[in-house]
Amino acid sequence: MVHQGLALTLQPHRLADLLRDLPAPTPALTDRQPIHTVYGGAQLFAPGVARKLGDRALEALRLYGPPDGISATVAARIEAKLASEPVEDQRIDFEDGFGPRSDEEEDRYAVAAAQALSGPLPPFIGLRVRALSHDTGARCLRTLDLFLNHVPPLPPTFRVTLPKIESPRQVENFVRALTAIERSLGLVSRVQLEIMIETPAATACLAQLRDAGDGRIVGAHLGAYDYLALCGVPVQHQHLLHPLCDHLRGAMQAAYGGTGIALGDGVTTVFPVPVDRTNPGNPLNREAVQEGWRLHIAHIRHSLQYGFYQSWDLHPAQLVSRYAAVYDHFEQSHAQNAVRLKAFLATAAQARLAGNHFDDVASAQGLLDYFLRARACQALSSDEIEQATGLSPAELETRSFARILATRQLPT
Repeated sequence: MVHQGLALTLQPHRLADLLRDLPAPTPALTDRQPIHTVYGGAQLFAPGVARKLGDRALEALRLYGPPDGISATVAARIEAKLASEPVEDQRIDFEDGFGPRSDEEEDRYAVAAAQALSGPLPPFIGLRVRALSHDTGARCLRTLDLFLNHVPPLPPTFRVTLPKIESPRQVENFVRALTAIERSLGLVSRVQLEIMIETPAATACLAQLRDAGDGRIVGAHLGAYDYLALCGVPVQHQHLLHPLCDHLRGAMQAAYGGTGIALGDGVTTVFPVPVDRTNPGNPLNREAVQEGWRLHIAHIRHSLQYGFYQSWDLHPAQLVSRYAAVYDHFEQSHAQNAVRLKAFLATAAQARLAGNHFDDVASAQGLLDYFLRARACQALSSDEIEQATGLSPAELETRSFARILATRQLPT
């Protein structure tokens, strides 16, 4: 009755005033988010490099077996993934992975890397430029300009990563540079942007950084080691599980959760590599590789607990532990989550029957997003999801629990 009274008392123009500028609903997972980003120096980028990384990962898997404790089902999925799509996302790196070089060298590699985009590519691709700072800002913008001027048609998932941000002004100026380049080239679509959160100054203005991106920002990645170093943490204590990293993860979730900005975590810097390359049969090799995989898997699991579904990889053998950790995550939890999702569907039907309002769509949407992520990275197939949840591939494609409820023939 209260709702009817308001509708009768308030005139349409007054209602429009009251409803103007209200927050929009939290967006559903409308696009696939890659589960990792592989960083490699621009000097190493060439057509087919993702396939080469996958072949090296397969070699490590076959030499040292799957990571300890991984089921046969997950091991088979890892091998299939490495054979079909070893890299989901790749950055052509002109920053740390490229190192200090002359302007002539960087010019040459910027053009070569851009032209190499004509070859086979991972589903997501992009480049990381140098920081837009006093020391490297001119080089940052020159590389960006050269690259975009020599690239073939940009893939739709292409994005540029801007590192070492300290103020919204840097993001605003970078966006202005992108806009000027796009206009000069006659580009119809806007280049997407990722920002790196790796300075204490950036943590104080996370929302302002988002606003400065003018709608271009699709990702925010945590740069753990720069951040910890700038916070004064001694080198021997800098690692992804440091409490300061957890604090930053929470701050990034609070600022960007529900905005559609994908969050990415940092990199495990201890690589799964053999200790005796001259003697492949040395049993210490397997022990060293497995230890590297265990650490990487532990870091990925920690990221997942914080809702960071994506993080960095640097070494080919890390692809094995990447898919091991993520696939095991879905294998261990999908049955329980399927039960919960089916219960939400049943509860919605009961609410309709009783005339009550079913208002826990957000939790159900989170479960639907879980299965969408599992399908996207090939941890679960559409058939497996349908068998577990009762949701058809067509219903999954709606990516919206509310829409699924609306289209199903629920009792009224």
